[in-house]
Amino acid sequence: MLKGQLPNTDEDLAARPGSPAADDRRGPEKNPVLPLDAPAPVGNEDPQARGRPFSPKPPPLRPRLERALSLDEKGWRKRRFRTSREDLAARNGASPSGGSLQDEAPGTAARSGSPPCLSTSLQEIPTTRRAPGSGGPSSRGNCLSGTISTSLDPLHRDGASAGSAPRLASLLPPRPLPAMDWDVASDALRTANKVDWGHADYQVRRQARLFRAHSSLGPGRPPSPLARDDCSLHSARSTFSLLVPIRTKDVRSRSYLEGSLLASGALMGADELARYFPDRNVALFVATWNMQGQKELPPNLDELLLPAEADLAQDLYVVGVQEGCSDRREWETRLQETLGPHYVMLYSAAHGALYMSVLIRRDLIWFCSEVESSTVTTRIVSQIKTKGALGVSFTFFGTSLLFITSHFTSGDGKVGERLMDYSKTVQGLALPKNVPDTSPYRSDAADVTTRFDGVFWFGDFNFRLSGGRAAVEAILKQDPGASVQALLRHDQLTREMKRGSIFKGFQEPDIHFLPSYKFDVGKDSYDTTSKQRTPSYTDRVMYRSRHGDDICPVKYSSCPGIRTSDHRPVYGLFRVRVRPGRDNIPLAAGKFDRELYLIGIKRRISREIQRQQALKSQHSSAICTVS
Repeated sequence: MLKGQLPNTDEDLAARPGSPAADDRRGPEKNPVLPLDAPAPVGNEDPQARGRPFSPKPPPLRPRLERALSLDEKGWRKRRFRTSREDLAARNGASPSGGSLQDEAPGTAARSGSPPCLSTSLQEIPTTRRAPGSGGPSSRGNCLSGTISTSLDPLHRDGASAGSAPRLASLLPPRPLPAMDWDVASDALRTANKVDWGHADYQVRRQARLFRAHSSLGPGRPPSPLARDDCSLHSARSTFSLLVPIRTKDVRSRSYLEGSLLASGALMGADELARYFPDRNVALFVATWNMQGQKELPPNLDELLLPAEADLAQDLYVVGVQEGCSDRREWETRLQETLGPHYVMLYSAAHGALYMSVLIRRDLIWFCSEVESSTVTTRIVSQIKTKGALGVSFTFFGTSLLFITSHFTSGDGKVGERLMDYSKTVQGLALPKNVPDTSPYRSDAADVTTRFDGVFWFGDFNFRLSGGRAAVEAILKQDPGASVQALLRHDQLTREMKRGSIFKGFQEPDIHFLPSYKFDVGKDSYDTTSKQRTPSYTDRVMYRSRHGDDICPVKYSSCPGIRTSDHRPVYGLFRVRVRPGRDNIPLAAGKFDRELYLIGIKRRISREIQRQQALKSQHSSAICTVS
C-alpha cells in the first residue's frame, strides 16, 4: 500500500536539526529515502544532563541492548497506564485530542529525526538489519505499526526518571495495524497528519474502538449499535448510561398510535414488555384483612407486605380490607410508608367499610390503562354498607386484571345467604366501563369474572368449619401438619366449590396455615368469650385465569404476628403471565397519588431520624464518666 518513498513536502516532514534529512537536503532536490533497516538510536543520556542545552549527536553504530532489555522494578511500580480513551486513540494512530499522529510526543519525535509515524518507544527498539533492497512496501507498512506502542510511552518516561530505561515495548512484539497510504495527494492522510474518518482502513479499526468504548458497561451487556467515538457528531449519548437507547427512526415512526401489537414504538407492545419482563411474568401480591373496625393499626406492616419468605419485593400490591379503620387515609399512608419510594399508589377505592389499595412499582405506571371501579351492596340496610363487594379493574400491557374484595353474610348456618351474595356480586359489578375487553367473544354479560384475563377474588367470605367447636379444637391439638388437611374436610367453602355452586372456574392455593378466625384481640388464643365461635378459614384468596395456567401461586399464608383484630391477615404471592397489548386504549399516563407519595417519604425520613437518635442516646448512656 506504501509507495516506496516518503512525502517530500515541507509541511508533512519538516527537517529537524541534526537529522539526516536536514543535513543532506540540497536546494530543491527531493529528500532521499530513509533506510528503514538502519538501527534506531537509543536514548542513554544522563538524567542530570537534561538541563544542559541539547547538541545533536550522531546515532551510535551499535545499539545498547543491555539497557533496552533491563526492567527496573522501581520504575515499573511508578508506571502510569493510559485511560481507555487514550489507549483507543493510540491504537488508532491518533491522540485523544485531535487524531494527530504526532501529538503524543512532539519533542521526542523532533530529536530522533525519524519519520513521524514512529513513536519514541519504537525508535528505541533494536531491529535486525535487512538486506539491501528488502525495505519495500512491507517494511514501510511495519513502520506504521509502531504507532500502537504509543500507549507504552509513559513506561519509558517513568523508567528514565527513575534512573533506568524499562522498555516494555521491547519485550512485546508490536501488533501491525492496517496499512495506510503515505501519498500526500491521497485521501487517507491529510497534510496535517490527521486521520481521515472516512478512510476504509480507519473504518475497520473503528469497529473495535466502538466495542471497547461500550465494554465499560460490563461483559454481560451487549454492545450498543448507537455507541460513537469522541469525534462523532452523535457522541452526545453517554456510554455509561443504563437507559436503553432510542433510535431516531423509531421516534419518527408513528405507527404506534394505531395500537399495533407489532409496532416498534408501541408503549404496550412486545418490545417494551420483553425489556421489563423477559419471561413475561409479573410478581403479584394479594392480601385480605378484616380489621374489625379497630382504630389502632399495627406498629409495623412488614410481616404483611414484606414477608420473610419472599427474597424480592413484588411488582404489584393489592390489599383489600373489610371493616376497615375509621381513618382510611392513615391506613393508605402506612401502606405507602412501608413499601417506600419505589412504589406509588396507582388507585384506591372504598365502599363503606370496604377498602382496596393498588400499589405498583413507580417505573411500571406507564403501562397501565385507566383504573375503573364498581361496587355492590348485599346487605338489606344499604346505608351501613358493611357487607358487599368492591371491584377494581385495569389493563396491564395487554392483560386485563380484575380484583374483587367482598364481605359476605356472617353466621355458621347461613351458607345460602353467602351463595346469594356471590351471585349478586358477579351480576352487579359493572366492569369494564371504558377500557375495552381483551377477549369479548369469551365474555358473559351475566358474569363479570368472564370479562377479564385474570381475576382475583379475596375477602372475608365467612364460610365456617362445620362440626362444632369441640371437634375443631380436637383436630387443632393434633400435629399441625396433619390438622390442616383434617380441618379442610369440614370447610363449607371447599364443599360448595366442589358442588359448583360458588366461584365457578376459580382455584385456591393449597392451605398450610391455621384458621384465621376468630382470635382474642392481642392474643394467639381462639375465641374465649361466651359465644365460643368456631375457628374457621373465613379469609380466603381465589383466582381465575382465562388462558389456562397464566396464574401460578407461589405462596399462600397468614400473618400470626398481627394481633390488632380478631382476624389474621391472609396473603398470596402469584406469578401472572402478561401479554403485549395495544396503545389505543385509555391510558393512565403515569397518574398516581402524588400527595400520598410525599407523605410516605417524609414518614420514612422521620422514622429513620428517630431511630438514629435513639441509638445515639443509647450509646451515650452506656458511657460512664468519672469526675
